[in-house]
Amino acid sequence: MVRLRFAPSPTGHLHIGGLRTALYNYLYAKKHDGAFVLRIEDTDLERSSQVYTESILEALKWCGLNWDEIYYQSQRTHIYQSYIDSMLKNGTAYKCYCTKERLEELKKTQMEKGENPHYDGFCKNIKEDLNKPYVVRINLPQKDVSFVDSVHGELKFSYKEFDDFILQRSDGSFMYNFTNVVDDIDMKITHVIRGDDHITNTAKQLYIYEVLSAKVPQFAHIPMILGPDKKRLSKRHGAQSVLEYKQMGFLPQSLLNYLARLGWSSGDEEIFSMQKLLELFDLEGLNKSPAVFDQKKLLWLNGYYIRNTQAEELLNLSYDFLSQNCKSHEKKYLEKAIEVMKPRVETLVELAQSIEFFCTRPIFYEEKGIKKYTNQNTKQILLDFIDKIKNIEFTHDNFQALINDLASKYNEKVVNVAQGIRIALSGKSAGPALFDMIEIMGIDESIYRIKQFLEKLS
Repeated sequence: MVRLRFAPSPTGHLHIGGLRTALYNYLYAKKHDGAFVLRIEDTDLERSSQVYTESILEALKWCGLNWDEIYYQSQRTHIYQSYIDSMLKNGTAYKCYCTKERLEELKKTQMEKGENPHYDGFCKNIKEDLNKPYVVRINLPQKDVSFVDSVHGELKFSYKEFDDFILQRSDGSFMYNFTNVVDDIDMKITHVIRGDDHITNTAKQLYIYEVLSAKVPQFAHIPMILGPDKKRLSKRHGAQSVLEYKQMGFLPQSLLNYLARLGWSSGDEEIFSMQKLLELFDLEGLNKSPAVFDQKKLLWLNGYYIRNTQAEELLNLSYDFLSQNCKSHEKKYLEKAIEVMKPRVETLVELAQSIEFFCTRPIFYEEKGIKKYTNQNTKQILLDFIDKIKNIEFTHDNFQALINDLASKYNEKVVNVAQGIRIALSGKSAGPALFDMIEIMGIDESIYRIKQFLEKLS
């Protein structure tokens, strides 16, 4: 059975790069009817926080990346210790009693000789237990290692690049590479998809697999996400945590669609539903080259998903962003407003803001629009409009005919007539079709707003 895992450390919120890694693991697991395992690597007691753990879980749930199993490394120390005890017993690991001072002196001497600093195996042959603090080191096999990566092809490493690295610290805590391998073995992980900054870690982990006589999973190391300056994406590029994107009004499906394409491709297609991703995703489509994060493209994609989402669902998604004035209106009224405004926005926050004028009568009116579109005829045109709008059957054709008649009667441009009414209704000179505005607001409310505007003109 295919089993993949996502293993975040709760030392911060889940960011875009982590979400993409989680997505790729999720897609591959689910495509092959396998398991998606979530492993919280919370052994760094100083930096790990329950707040971050909860944030990571919330972000994954929001995106619909639901895990089949969840583990916490902090609850598995007895398992790691049993592996250490076994390795010490069979000689694949040993206790190192070297002091900090000795190691610093060793490093200094090696550097003076032009050598790369490395542990010299000084304690490897000590058989008796000394009553002194110690770390546990791997007894590194004197052999090269290699593996075939699904993205980078065959990668080879010489044992001379490594020393007998530490598996367990002197305080009893365990090193990342060791717990990572033990967990992957214990959880029967078959494939590992992660960032290519882990390639050196993978080489070390191959040695741990070797001494534990365990099967190595299939690795796929994906390139990092870069900012516009082609450096690794970070906060200085405006990178946000996943939940911040939620707060900015992004839809999870647009975020996942964008991240899926940010390092993987299937022809020239840009739009992928989750169902389509589950059908098409494969390791062969993963790119070797880093991808550049483009906020504008993400916004465009988010706008696409908003336009193609039903108004009823958009109301639920944007409800928290609505003003109290809008929340006091009936659901059907808000849905109509959303339907006419959704082609004009790119985020749920913009959507909530865009329908505000449907919920709140204008207090201020756009001065630029008033100067451009109103004149000495405007007041009489609006009075005439109020009188006639009460007595016509309100259809699109009748409405357009009324606007044209008023323009002809007062020798005005049609745009001036229409925009004068628009400003009266919304306070702005830009917005959806005027017919749609009046149809949603209703004749009575429209007349009230026009009369309110006429008072200002007076």
